[in-house]
Amino acid sequence: MPVRATKRGADRTRLQRDCDVLVCGASFAGLAVAAELAGSGARVLVLDRYEIGERQTSACGIPTGWLAAMDLGASERQRFDELVVHTPRRTARWPLPWSFSTFDYRELCALLWERSGDAEFETATVTGRTGQTVTTDRGELSAPLIVDALGWRRVLSNAEPIQPPNARLSRGLEVHPPGAGRDMELWIDARYVRAGYSWSFPAHDELRVGVGSFWPSHHVKEPTVRLAGELGVAATGYQGNWIPHQLRDATEDGVFFAGDSAGHCLPLTAEGIRTALYFGIACGRELRAVVSGARTREQALRGYGGFSGAHERKFRWLLAVQRAIGQITPSRAVTHFVRAFESRRLTAWAFDQYLAIAPPSYVGAGPGGNSASATASRRIPSSIAGSARLA
Repeated sequence: MPVRATKRGADRTRLQRDCDVLVCGASFAGLAVAAELAGSGARVLVLDRYEIGERQTSACGIPTGWLAAMDLGASERQRFDELVVHTPRRTARWPLPWSFSTFDYRELCALLWERSGDAEFETATVTGRTGQTVTTDRGELSAPLIVDALGWRRVLSNAEPIQPPNARLSRGLEVHPPGAGRDMELWIDARYVRAGYSWSFPAHDELRVGVGSFWPSHHVKEPTVRLAGELGVAATGYQGNWIPHQLRDATEDGVFFAGDSAGHCLPLTAEGIRTALYFGIACGRELRAVVSGARTREQALRGYGGFSGAHERKFRWLLAVQRAIGQITPSRAVTHFVRAFESRRLTAWAFDQYLAIAPPSYVGAGPGGNSASATASRRIPSSIAGSARLA
């Protein structure tokens, strides 16, 4: 398990910092927000309980086009042009219309952080919020613009929390043994999980082997260990997480939510990295418009909330398929489904539709464009900044 890098002893000082934008969470979504604000003139402070890149939270796979669009190719570890899908009755090879890559989490996070310009980072555990004041284990911080990118717990929400297994969450666990492989593989097989899937994602000199269940009450450790054993690798380097599988409001009470805290993880596939980057960029662009004086905070909240909400139909459709898969997994229907996707034409259509939910072309489009080439603008207008209070 990773060791928390929060400052200790004499280095553990009370946080007292003026900032215009407070980003809580330093994984994909939070770092994308910070990078999109680079050069804006805003004073950006990013908080996380871990150091940047310290705690990997997924199998770290993404459409290769996203790595290229964001100039993150240096973090790539292995690339795949097809997907191997196993069922109890058949193994199929799905030709992909675009490639998929595994990457190194620490390196990708470091590359994103380099893009954030003058943003500052501090290790602190965020525990809650009152108005525009965020509470941490190192004191309170206030800012006129606040982003929750802390994950599924939605820490900065003041709504009644819903804990697993009753929350709308999937659960996943994987191991990271040393090893190598040629294929990106999935198992849709009730021997491992009744509703969900299992995987093996090679990443150059490491395998990422795991099991994910759509039903949070189903445990996944035993089948993960068993799958690793059947693949001839050791069950070492555990990493697991709860995975949201339903879209939630992207704004609440003046706060912007991005990534897992807004349910920005695609149902059925549990792919949440490119959507975290996608919605993080969208959030950063709205904040940038506030910084420049082009929009008020309220306008930005409505704009970002509307942008996220416009994806609800696609998320709902994927969730419906996820629920259907959970019902038909033991039957022959899954085998027929897997076999059908051996058709290059069908696979190209379906995967292109899937990629279009959060396309890499979005990186260079819209206000702010690519964060690496964003132009400088003014600080937050004094009418908004004056509402901030530093504890």
